[in-house]
Amino acid sequence: MADSLDQYLVTTPFYDFDKPSVQQWADQALAGVSNAPVDVAKALYLAARDDVSYNPYVFSTDPQSFSASHVLATRESYCIPKAVLLGAAARYKGIPARLGLADVKNHLSSPRLIEFLRSDIFRMHGYIELYLNGQWVKATPAFNKRLCLIMKVEPLAFDGINDSIFQAFTDDGAQHMEYVNEHGEFADVPYDFIMDGIRSAYPHLFDKKAGVMPISGDLASEV
Repeated sequence: MADSLDQYLVTTPFYDFDKPSVQQWADQALAGVSNAPVDVAKALYLAARDDVSYNPYVFSTDPQSFSASHVLATRESYCIPKAVLLGAAARYKGIPARLGLADVKNHLSSPRLIEFLRSDIFRMHGYIELYLNGQWVKATPAFNKRLCLIMKVEPLAFDGINDSIFQAFTDDGAQHMEYVNEHGEFADVPYDFIMDGIRSAYPHLFDKKAGVMPISGDLASEV
């Protein structure tokens, strides 16, 4: 089993934990934390969740924007790169990590974002799977604590043992998010697969040069 996990431990242009910025960030997040893999995973999860603000408007077709080092340079990103950041830091600390992708329906998205996408289905939502205690465990560090408080949902916790993939309901019982289609898990970021899926779901967002039509904003100010 150990040999088959090697592909989930290597550095890549996306999981670029060979970069000093990624290593320094991970080491800082783990200051005072035990070396137990579950404790390491929990601390890295909280850092990835809260040190980087969730902002879907920064989506870019530039492959570099999916890398862990780019996420740390900008300190704002969306689900896939934030998951990659957690995965890169986990790999740096010897915990196998792989990216999971799914389509989700977000019942609490802002009207502006739904208008922009022309859909309440979010294609290619990303989470990370970490190999802990002999099994793969899902973790989703997308939504930072500040945004969750604004959206009136409990910040998503991760105990390193159970899957942590979404807040199903808000504090007042309204439905928040549901998974509608699973795409599976990947050893590295399947950039072309992600781009093809997003283009097919939101063709209006792409101009004739295959770039994304510009939009800016802060989701937290729209909820």
